[in-house]
Amino acid sequence: MEYASGIVTKGLGNLLYVEFTGSIRLGEIGAVLLGELALMAEVIEVAGNLAKMQVFEDTKEIAYGTPVRFQGHLLEAELGPGLLGTVFDGLQNPLRKLAKQSGLFLERGIYQPSLDREKLWHFNPTEAPLEKVSKGDLLGVVEEGRFSHQIMVPFSLHGTFSLQFLAKEGDYTIEETIAILKSEEEKEFPITMLQKWPVKSPLQVGKKVRAQEMMQTGLRIIDTQFPIVKGGTFCSPGPFGAGKTVLQHHLSKYSSVDVVVIVACGERAGEVVEVLETFPELIDQKTNRPLMDRTVMICNTSSMPVAAREASVYMGSSIAEYYRQMGLDVLLLADSTSRWAQAMREMSGRLEEIPGEEAFPAYLGSRIAAFYERAGVLRMGQKTGSLTIGGTVSPAGGNFEEPVTQTTLTLAGAFYALSRARADARQYPAIDPLISWTKYVGQVGEAMETHLPDWTHFVSQAKELLRKGDEIGKRMEVVGEEGVSIQDITLYLKAELYDIGYLQQNAFDKEDAYCPLERQVALFQLIQSILAQEFAFSSNDEAREFFLSLQNRIKNMNYLPYRSDAYETAYRSIEEQLKECQGACI
Repeated sequence: MEYASGIVTKGLGNLLYVEFTGSIRLGEIGAVLLGELALMAEVIEVAGNLAKMQVFEDTKEIAYGTPVRFQGHLLEAELGPGLLGTVFDGLQNPLRKLAKQSGLFLERGIYQPSLDREKLWHFNPTEAPLEKVSKGDLLGVVEEGRFSHQIMVPFSLHGTFSLQFLAKEGDYTIEETIAILKSEEEKEFPITMLQKWPVKSPLQVGKKVRAQEMMQTGLRIIDTQFPIVKGGTFCSPGPFGAGKTVLQHHLSKYSSVDVVVIVACGERAGEVVEVLETFPELIDQKTNRPLMDRTVMICNTSSMPVAAREASVYMGSSIAEYYRQMGLDVLLLADSTSRWAQAMREMSGRLEEIPGEEAFPAYLGSRIAAFYERAGVLRMGQKTGSLTIGGTVSPAGGNFEEPVTQTTLTLAGAFYALSRARADARQYPAIDPLISWTKYVGQVGEAMETHLPDWTHFVSQAKELLRKGDEIGKRMEVVGEEGVSIQDITLYLKAELYDIGYLQQNAFDKEDAYCPLERQVALFQLIQSILAQEFAFSSNDEAREFFLSLQNRIKNMNYLPYRSDAYETAYRSIEEQLKECQGACI
């Protein structure tokens, strides 16, 4: 089949104007030919026989008359066995293979197949194959690390097909035919373990259902105060140095999901390198296998071409959706959506579009909405899979009123506001409990009530306590401690105890860095017994001394192995201290 072709007539940065002959469509991929180099570009606007294309590479040496050859397909993701544990760029080039070919400084115009064409995978056909199949139906499985990677009828096929042939158990490459389908029009379709999907189209074959299961993170401030559900969405805005990347690293290590897809979209290269160096060495506590075995990384750092940031976000979404179709729980982390939005603003300016607020394009909200809407819980027959999406936002100067943050706030189900002041005070995580919120408390509350009756009520009370404690603290800054009552001082110290003793954790302590839900419930119950108790202090100093003692004892207990003799002794000791102090201070 012969595809359209054209020549470059004008260039503005990575935006090219191309006069073409033939037929093309919006979103089609083209190759800009510079001698032996072929630079990938995407059609973003078509007017008559003039196409505007964004190039995903450095555009130096492109001149008037440079030939362009269109490929006849959209920007696609290759889906199949071999994705897990791999590091890709925004166009799904495997970076390790590129490094072997061109060295550590990647050359432009060099592309590699995303998945290994030569590796053999042991295919096990389904035991009772269906006579009639449609997209998403199971044909067999191959073992990919600790997962049974499901080989499904390609999602690009529409209609019902009869199964003419299904390969026997054995070793096959991803390009060998493992099944043959025949349509109602008697057309045959050979099926391999490799399928392709246009990244900007959501991959959702099944019925969306309500998300209600908590995604455990091991962070008490999230799991208790601001929980997130599997299939939900959240955002974590914050200024430079507030800990956005550290928070995402924690979530990628400890979240209770099957697969994690990390998209470094315009992130600084040094922070991405840190992940690449540490993840292969880290062991998943649940499976005792390397964390990379459940991770896919998409790297498009700030030093890489700006245009590829958009591609990297959609590429990560398609890979995450693919694993959700297998009935797995997937977490997609995008760092950061602000730099993706900045890339959209840059391209919008070159297209001479009417700008919106702060020069961002008018369609900023719809693009971000389309991204977060790809999250959710899907039910496919007997399978149920979830995709949770979390994006960091990097507002300039920590201004949460800027358009990207405000747009994201209207779409996300949970908001984790990172505070520079808390980060500077070495408080981890630096999530500000007074600004943050979640819509999922009611959804996870039913399950948590089985662990601790009135859980939702206690969480609501704790948030109100933090608000009142903050008000009293601001009042004391003006009038001093002498200007407030002993009851208010006690309330302020209770709020401080809850914040420091419970919500904060020590990222450098192996016991406190990750707090499982069972341990959280026990500690939360202890904290609630303290907050509910009435105290009679004779002076402010006596109140401070008592709560500081409690705070230190709780923090020390958090560093002990859960359910160890030392932990149980410390827990009972605090309970006994509270009993002795009922109605009066010891």
